[in-house]
Amino acid sequence: MRFPNNAFARCASGAGALALAAFAALPALAQEAAEEAAEAATVMDKGDVAWMMTASLLVLFMTMPGLALFYGGLVRTKNALSVLMQCTMIAAVVMVVWVLWGYSFAFGGGTSPFWGGFGKLFLAGVTADSEAATFTDGVVIPEYVFIVFQMTFAVITPALIVGAFAERIKFSAVMLFTILWVTFVYFPIAHMVWDGSGYLFNLGALDFAGGTVVHINAGIAALVGCILVGRRNGYGKEILAPHSMTLTMVGGSILWVGWFGFNAGSNLEANGGAALAMINTFTATAGAIVGWSVIEALHRGKASMLGAVSGLVAGLVAVTPACGTVGPVGAIVLGAIASAVCYFFVAVVKNKFGYDDSLDVFGIHGIGGIVGALGTGIFTAPWLGGTGGEDFSIASQVWVQFVAVLVTVLWCGIISAILYKVVDAIVGLRPTPEAETQGLDLTSHGEAAYHYTT
Repeated sequence: MRFPNNAFARCASGAGALALAAFAALPALAQEAAEEAAEAATVMDKGDVAWMMTASLLVLFMTMPGLALFYGGLVRTKNALSVLMQCTMIAAVVMVVWVLWGYSFAFGGGTSPFWGGFGKLFLAGVTADSEAATFTDGVVIPEYVFIVFQMTFAVITPALIVGAFAERIKFSAVMLFTILWVTFVYFPIAHMVWDGSGYLFNLGALDFAGGTVVHINAGIAALVGCILVGRRNGYGKEILAPHSMTLTMVGGSILWVGWFGFNAGSNLEANGGAALAMINTFTATAGAIVGWSVIEALHRGKASMLGAVSGLVAGLVAVTPACGTVGPVGAIVLGAIASAVCYFFVAVVKNKFGYDDSLDVFGIHGIGGIVGALGTGIFTAPWLGGTGGEDFSIASQVWVQFVAVLVTVLWCGIISAILYKVVDAIVGLRPTPEAETQGLDLTSHGEAAYHYTT
């Protein structure tokens, strides 16, 4: 090709050289762009990571020592240490189970709507560089942090159950039941509700922090357990009053503080969503404490410390599934409603049917969880201060919430009953009448919570 003059020829020649050089550099540029795109695809903020690590510790704090002290104060002196030991050992055993197979069964990456599969047995494939997604596209946290956070939920749920049959169950039975129950009940429900392939998740059920997974699950297992284990010796004939409301109040207060990790932590990021869950954990609990105390004062003539901490827990339970989607005022109303319904079950229904739910696990966690799950479908409505969209339908969402509650109740109730029977056949559920009379502290552990000197 000939050019009309030398200057144009030189320019064309230079442009050709540049084009050739640019063409040669394309592979390197493409690789660099791909790397930048990969980096831009996920963002890990140190603030989110620090918050989630803190939230995990707060949820552990709920069990150790919060729930242990709360339950320990509610039983008689001779059984206080047994409850502390049960909570301690449940925490340790479930941590081991969670790492070995629990995380895989709940969040193993399988496509089944009912369990997570074997993909992450023994945490296979998980490293310090592994990432877990949050609710915001592209924002991640280390998978180890997600594993630990979810582990603390798995720890506290079976620990809640022991309050239903406190003072009258073998230590070995508690341990065996815990391993079987988390395997066949907790992990599948957690997968169904919180995993992307889960049945209830894809149905559209709202459970921000564990109304179905933790509280209804524990409450139903508690009801079945207290019926199958049977009543305490002397129930209805002797005074079985709490031995230390001071410990119970301290434990309840720790539960409230730890619950901020439970609820706000479930947002998986330190942002406005966590702030909404946080304020709702304040307001719902406050509304529930006031509600329970007022109802008790009207019904019994006096507002008790036991009633106040019962209302505290009822409010926390009820707001757990709703904390990320309802408004602060709606949370107050939800907490007050939950207190009223839970009070009715604790003060009236339990006495009517005669089941010995020692520490009112079903009456507060089971019933409070159901009220909270259904109430989430109502108070998430934007015209009631919730975060639902313009097309939000209370009727449709309440129906989905009802299905989630029903699935949880049936799954947990049927399988729990079978597991209690299995445990009874293997190690037996009840200690001897003599051991129960002497107290489980000495007969099960060879120790006493208190030593008196004269």
